[in-house]
Amino acid sequence: MTWNVLGTAEPDVLIEHIQQGDTKNLLLRSLSTDDFALLAPHLTRVPFSIGDTLSHAGDAIDSLCFPEEGIAGVLDALEGEHRYAVGLIGAEGCIGWPLLLGTRRSPYDVVMRAERGEALRISAERFVMLAEQSTTLRLSLLRFVNVFMIQMGRTIVSSLAHSIERRMARWILLYHDRVRDDDICMTHEEFRLMLGVRRSSITDALHRLEEEQAIRAVRGRVIVRDRAKLMLLAADTYGHAEAEYRRLLGE
Repeated sequence: MTWNVLGTAEPDVLIEHIQQGDTKNLLLRSLSTDDFALLAPHLTRVPFSIGDTLSHAGDAIDSLCFPEEGIAGVLDALEGEHRYAVGLIGAEGCIGWPLLLGTRRSPYDVVMRAERGEALRISAERFVMLAEQSTTLRLSLLRFVNVFMIQMGRTIVSSLAHSIERRMARWILLYHDRVRDDDICMTHEEFRLMLGVRRSSITDALHRLEEEQAIRAVRGRVIVRDRAKLMLLAADTYGHAEAEYRRLLGE
């Protein structure tokens, strides 16, 4: 029995004889057979709901999670209450990656966004021990950390250099990559975390993307109508980290 992020008892679901080809997590699927076999006996399945906090900045990291469904928003905070999204992690990666960099403290808040999810979880202690045993396991997961740093870097550059519409198109694409449908739960509060602008500016930007027939905005949701148009609108704000992921991890 473990304690979930809401502070209530939540039993881990034990997984017997999990097969590498059965997991929906692309990072786990990219591992060598031997490295996956090291992790597999220690993985448990845990559920998450929208809004669940997986970690707080400064808290100890107690596990590494490989999402199979759902999106984790990585948030940085200013002045306590003002939080801003710096990146997203879905089934392409892992949560708790600072363990790979030699720290047991989370530098960011990590919160589940957009839809319910599940992840395969391994305790921090067990993972650190296995990563010390296998250089190839550690290097494979560090490739994901490199890609995530590229994603965060592009978030910073885009915030400094690009219009709200272009940045909004990029974030919608990042969500679209990680959800199971064209209909995405994206509220004005969600966009505020990503864009750091007023509600009226968010509404105006949504209208402009609708005029381009790239999306349809309804209350609390964005429906992707034309992904190719979104990519044109996002331009070079989107695609670099994604191409690097394919180069390094093969999917």
